[in-house]
Amino acid sequence: MPEDKTYDIVVHNGILLTVNQTFDVIEKGLVCIADGRLERIEAQTSEEQLPEARQIIDARGGIIMPGLVNTHTHAPMSLFRGLADDLPLMTWLNDYIFKAEARWLNPEAVYTATRLSCAEMLLSGTTTCCDGYFFEDSVAQAVEESGMRAILGQGIIDFPAPGVPDPEKNVAEALRFIRNWQGKSSLISPGLFCHSPYTCSEKTLREARRVADETDTLFQIHVAETQSEVKQIQAKHSLSPVQYLDSLGILNSRTLAVHAIWVDEKDMGIMAGRNVGVSVTTESEMKLASGVAPVAGFLEKGVALGLGTDGCASNNNLDMFQEMDFLAKLHKVTNLDPTILDARQVLMLATRGGAKAIGLADQIGSLEVGKKADLIIIDTHKPHLTPLYDPSSHLVYAAGGGDVRDVIIDGRLVVKDRTLLTIKVEDVIEEMEHLGRQIALIASSGVET
Repeated sequence: MPEDKTYDIVVHNGILLTVNQTFDVIEKGLVCIADGRLERIEAQTSEEQLPEARQIIDARGGIIMPGLVNTHTHAPMSLFRGLADDLPLMTWLNDYIFKAEARWLNPEAVYTATRLSCAEMLLSGTTTCCDGYFFEDSVAQAVEESGMRAILGQGIIDFPAPGVPDPEKNVAEALRFIRNWQGKSSLISPGLFCHSPYTCSEKTLREARRVADETDTLFQIHVAETQSEVKQIQAKHSLSPVQYLDSLGILNSRTLAVHAIWVDEKDMGIMAGRNVGVSVTTESEMKLASGVAPVAGFLEKGVALGLGTDGCASNNNLDMFQEMDFLAKLHKVTNLDPTILDARQVLMLATRGGAKAIGLADQIGSLEVGKKADLIIIDTHKPHLTPLYDPSSHLVYAAGGGDVRDVIIDGRLVVKDRTLLTIKVEDVIEEMEHLGRQIALIASSGVET
């Protein structure tokens, strides 16, 4: 690099976790950013002067790491956080969530709820999310304004849905959304989200796959989330959900299978062979008692695996640090093996692994020269993070979203000293509280939600 180069941002004086292939850790790291990309990643010597930069950020001994990648969200569902808890999945969906969505969802509510979710994710270190929902244009508008990177899928389901009252037009609406946003923003990648094999017909699934292939976009779908789903698909098609989707030609490297809990060796082999990405949402799956995904089995077969939070209505937060902690501990206790899924593996799944699962591994997920400048700084000068022996261990087992101090996305400072620079958080909270009071009033009056 020319010595007289002036960078946009220089970050220094922190433990740098690259999360690259060799998981290099630099005790006193230096990161130089220009034009939205990482240009220098190296150790800083005590006698060396800092490079010239328009903005210099002192990590103050904290951890500098890649931004977290949340591979499964329904961002607008923060509107229904805590609305219907402690229920079986199908009761939760059919008797509460679908009805609440039908009554309360509109472009304005979706926009406001998404802004709140973006604020929550950004303040807790998530720099990229992979979302699927309805009124996804409003989601995209909110996400773009927030400064977050995202893959966004317009929801597809075979019954009247918010914004798509005619199910016959569900795939056409997804295609319209893709065309509207493709190439429009450097942060937004549009796609589609088929809800599941039991709510989308064979015709819908095939047509959605065709659209995703022709537009080179990500095809997202809930798969094998519950035992009842497996039994239903098996009874109808004499195949498991994974085998059924494969028989239709749905599964390929531009597919993200969400949950994938009730799968066997054959299913996992198919997914690995088709290079399907998988998103595991441990906290939501625990809360809904859906089951435990075979994470170790997926990793053994080389499946691209990432972590997601799911929506706020079934988690009930969007904190990826908490997601890492739950994932690691749940699999240790269910396998009776404290060595399974060590901290480095879990941290990789929340960053580089997630990026690979959603098709962005060449751009984000690790701190490497040439990649997009998406990184976060963790403030470790706190009682619960002292002393610090192993940064990975701290991030998985001790840290939380509230320990994130600074967030940079695409070379732009989005969170500075725990303050979100792109959204007026208090205004969004006030708007959401108003919506929440309306919903609560109707619910308490005995009128069907």
